[in-house]
Amino acid sequence: MGKNLLISVSGIRGIVGARDGLTPEFVSRFASAFGSWCRGGKIILGGDCRTSREMVQQAVTSGLMAVGSNVVDIGICPTPTVELAVRKLRARGGIAITASHNPIQWNALKLINAGGMFLSAEEGDRVREIFESGQINYRPYNRLGSLSLDMTLLDYHLERILDLEVVNLRLIRKRKYKVVIDTVNGAGSVISPALLEELGCRVVELNTEPTGFFAHPPEPVPRNLSQLRRMVKDNGADIGFANDPDADRLAIVTDKGVAPGEEHTLALATKFILAKKKGPVVVNLSTSRMIDDVGAEFERKVYRTKVGEINVALKMKEVRAPIGGEGNGGVIYPKLHYGRDALLGMALVLSYMAESGESISELIRGLPKYYMIKDRISAAPKEMKPGLKRLRKHFRGAKFDETDGLKIDLPEGWLHIRASNTEPIVRLLAEGKAKVWANDMIEVAKNMIVCA
Repeated sequence: MGKNLLISVSGIRGIVGARDGLTPEFVSRFASAFGSWCRGGKIILGGDCRTSREMVQQAVTSGLMAVGSNVVDIGICPTPTVELAVRKLRARGGIAITASHNPIQWNALKLINAGGMFLSAEEGDRVREIFESGQINYRPYNRLGSLSLDMTLLDYHLERILDLEVVNLRLIRKRKYKVVIDTVNGAGSVISPALLEELGCRVVELNTEPTGFFAHPPEPVPRNLSQLRRMVKDNGADIGFANDPDADRLAIVTDKGVAPGEEHTLALATKFILAKKKGPVVVNLSTSRMIDDVGAEFERKVYRTKVGEINVALKMKEVRAPIGGEGNGGVIYPKLHYGRDALLGMALVLSYMAESGESISELIRGLPKYYMIKDRISAAPKEMKPGLKRLRKHFRGAKFDETDGLKIDLPEGWLHIRASNTEPIVRLLAEGKAKVWANDMIEVAKNMIVCA
């Protein structure tokens, strides 16, 4: 569509205010296409609190009502809350208005099916077909949809987490952990501190005003968590947690003030659950080898999919995996729902700490040690092809996986090159036992992709 507007398997994403970006006309028509695909009925609407929220929300609501959908607005809330609400309220679908970790000028519609999961590739293609063909089922004046409010779903989300058998509520409350929570002034600003308080934690809040003005770059990667690191050390906290704007991704800061990287969230949750539950693990191609090592420790098979929550979730359903997710801090636990959930991640990590009696630093030290480098370049997917061909030739003899871009597996580590689902960029990820090796792999990839 262009650099300011993207359509992917999970919905649409664009820059607000750009002529070729996320305009109200485009938003309304796309929402109408989704409502037509849902064949009217009840649609759940929620999202984060970035400054363009109300404009986008009004356009979405109008587009849905125009095709006879009955909109249930559940307010500012995490994306996983919308996913849970769709199933609880038996809706035909849902829309989370959020651009997740993207900068403030972006917004997006994440589309959710009746099962409370993001749309599959086939479902997404059908919505796009309806949108592009103009086969939108607009209704006459006497058959328009309705609008209602339901502000109880945040409480429902909390209750579901606290009721999970793997969440050791009694022991966490006994430990009385001091926790610093940074919600970057996003959708987790109310619910994340509330969960921690329910868990009996002594909560120190950081950037928990749901203004939508992000206090720092919103992606919860180590370079953006310097404020949280200082707060953990200054307050003598047991752990620090960081949410992204729609609270489906979770990063950790240790009691030593160290941000080990968001990959560790899923590794910890996986190790905790596999000690209790039988079955395989599902992650995406870009997730750390820590998961393979944890799986081997418990003699469990690890499946890998294309990047994207729905790809992981569908495979988890197929193989009945008790745990899975994405290495960006997204934990999926099917007993709650098939979606990444930062609140769930906090409850599992705290349960692991409480049951093991170890600090978060000690638990991190118990994980395999790898170094991951994440980088990006501005390039269209079609511009990648000659570079990928050069990389295959350069690493002749390696194991190649072309499920999603190109992943090159070597004994020393791996390199993954793929077009982003959420931004007009190409992502480069490398991981190895040695940091210099991972850095070198990134440089090799850059040189081969951008060279003439």
